[in-house]
Amino acid sequence: MATEGETWTTVQKHDGVLSFDDDVDHPYGDEDEAAFEAEVNGNWTPQEKALHEARLKAKAKRRVRKSSSRSESLSKSLSGELADGDSPKGKVPVPNDRKSRTGKGRGLPKKGGAGGKGVWGAAGMVYEVEEPDVKDPNYDEVAQGDTVYATVVPELDERELEKTVNPIVQEYFQHGDTKEVQMLLKELNLGHHKYEFSSLAVSLSLEGKASHRELTSRLLRDLVGKGLSESDMARAFDKILKELPDLMLDTPEAPQMLGQFIARAIADHALPMGFLDRYKGKVDCDHARAALDRAAVLLSMKREMVRLDNVWGVGGGLRPVKHLVKEMNFLLKEYLVSGEVKEAERCLRDLEVPHFHHELVYEAVVMVLESKGDTAVKMMCKLLQAFWKIGLITVDQMNRGFQRVYDELPEINLDVPHAHSIMESFTDLCYQESVITKQLRDSCPSRGRKRFVSEGDGGLIKN
Repeated sequence: MATEGETWTTVQKHDGVLSFDDDVDHPYGDEDEAAFEAEVNGNWTPQEKALHEARLKAKAKRRVRKSSSRSESLSKSLSGELADGDSPKGKVPVPNDRKSRTGKGRGLPKKGGAGGKGVWGAAGMVYEVEEPDVKDPNYDEVAQGDTVYATVVPELDERELEKTVNPIVQEYFQHGDTKEVQMLLKELNLGHHKYEFSSLAVSLSLEGKASHRELTSRLLRDLVGKGLSESDMARAFDKILKELPDLMLDTPEAPQMLGQFIARAIADHALPMGFLDRYKGKVDCDHARAALDRAAVLLSMKREMVRLDNVWGVGGGLRPVKHLVKEMNFLLKEYLVSGEVKEAERCLRDLEVPHFHHELVYEAVVMVLESKGDTAVKMMCKLLQAFWKIGLITVDQMNRGFQRVYDELPEINLDVPHAHSIMESFTDLCYQESVITKQLRDSCPSRGRKRFVSEGDGGLIKN
């Protein structure tokens, strides 16, 4: 800007640097000059003058920028570099448009359309595996090889092993599925304690029933080659032989049972054939010697058999009916001789056939009908009363046993002429001792009395 006595200064831009040339014609028009002179002649304060000068300078700078951009576009059009859609003129701003608005770019989106917030890259871009950078602070030389990740199960110690194995064995005694036990053992990391599974299973079965011991023998047979080896089985039985005195505190028959376990395992090829030979002349414990002798005797008796399948008997309902009837007959005859109710109770429980207890009631009543004297009547009533009180024989089994005798009483009467009178007296006694119900007693059949008339009636029977 110029005042009176001063020359005009022209602002020019060369290579991005502003320069001022004096003594040239001012860039403003006549109207601007007239307005400027009128404003200068006016009464302005120094602040207003400074503000006015700043506005003029800014306006001059905008004109310089505009003229430079026009010159660049003109040069491009002359050289043929400017495309039809690259002209900055006539552009209408579009919301969310990523193209450059300065008019200096190529008109393409920023970063090829891969830039902006929430954008993961250009459309169709496939990210490949990047090579690890050595300069990366998280670079790990060990992890850059062929790393294989696997689930690591910690090894069980002795306490945890016992807590884990006991529920598995107890549940196996219920379902009897050896494949499920194998699957559960694969999920455990027994480590060098895996032989203890066999010793724990045998120890638990010694305290159980004969059917449990039969299931344990089958389990040992199926586990060999599928998680356990013959050497593991040998270590397990070595441990049991050492712990035999402690096992006898709870199970006095442990030596005989362990001998049967050893014989069955050798016959099933779960133990090596030379297992007994390793202990010849090297056993100091009398109980261990008795167990080994028992195994040797069983193997010598069953030499021609491949397996000692009947070493524990046939469990529960797998036994033939004739065999169960024979066992119950033997039980009752032994009771009539000894009179020991506890022994009879133990023998009946060992049969493990609670659904077949009606046979015991039937056989007991038939023995009473075929017996002579009142001794058998009182003893059988005492036995049935004891079984009734402890719940060993249920109401249903008791009723079924007496009802079977009622149905067969006419046939029994052919062999026992006084069967009806004995049956009536026995049912009355059982009712007095609360063995049977009143309804069952009243349903007892009575023999119809046929009264003959005098000889004069011709021997006819009166109705």
